[in-house]
Amino acid sequence: MKNVLIVGCGDVAQRALPWLTRRFRVLALARGPESAAALRARGVTPVPGDLDSLRSLRRLAGIADVVLHSAPPPDQGYDDPRTRNLLAALGGGESLARRLVYISTSGVYGDCGGGRVSEASPLRAATARARRRVAAERRLRSFAVRNGLQLAILRAPGIYAAERLSLERLKRGDPVLQQTDDVYTNHIHADDLAHALTRAIVRGQGGRAYNINDDAVLKMGDYYDGMADVFGLARPPRMSREECAQRLSPMMMTFMSESRRLDNARMKKELRLRLQWPQVLVGLQAIRDQRISNPHNPDR
Repeated sequence: MKNVLIVGCGDVAQRALPWLTRRFRVLALARGPESAAALRARGVTPVPGDLDSLRSLRRLAGIADVVLHSAPPPDQGYDDPRTRNLLAALGGGESLARRLVYISTSGVYGDCGGGRVSEASPLRAATARARRRVAAERRLRSFAVRNGLQLAILRAPGIYAAERLSLERLKRGDPVLQQTDDVYTNHIHADDLAHALTRAIVRGQGGRAYNINDDAVLKMGDYYDGMADVFGLARPPRMSREECAQRLSPMMMTFMSESRRLDNARMKKELRLRLQWPQVLVGLQAIRDQRISNPHNPDR
């Protein structure tokens, strides 16, 4: 049985575990005893290590045939030293993993003025957060070419699930942009992203990036209006960009400064991914219905 190493075994990777553990011996990087115990309970072998400490990653060399990298970069700077440390620890030669899948972000494209964006579009990351992802992608590409690895990069937009909704934002009455200023936004259900992760192991082509998003074409204000309607909350007030800047955090304003419509044709053609939730508003309705029918376990 092949070994799969998960680096960053968070929510999305955990959703892929039932599929992975039936087919592979699954290992995952664990920063401490608590996370190691949680991984064992899910049928995963923990490997002690911390991406912020290269010395702690010595066990990673040669232990896996496939590496799933979903750990985020640090919160500061324009580089991703965690990815740098991971690649240094994996080493090289015949014992090196043969396939690597990385979950990146669609933020690497920057603001596209509402235009359609394919994987061939230039990377014009404007925020430090997105530039760190661009740096990680470039390191991974260089490493894959140098070592003959099959690399697949999954560029995900806004990930939603029962635990990932902005209901508190709606309850506070935070504003959204008025129609004339509004931006296009893109979404993917966490379950569909997890499914894409598993498909990339099997069908991802070497060095390819994939936009992993649903089929909805929505502006951000319409998305929040739809969420409010689904969950029985008041729709957010519409304000000008200047008024929103006075009410919202600088990070939220960065999301309101980028507009793009992601093209997911490559995902469908090459990964053959069939989305469980092709429309985000339908996915939100399903989450609402789950909460009503099973309030103690809303997303499983």
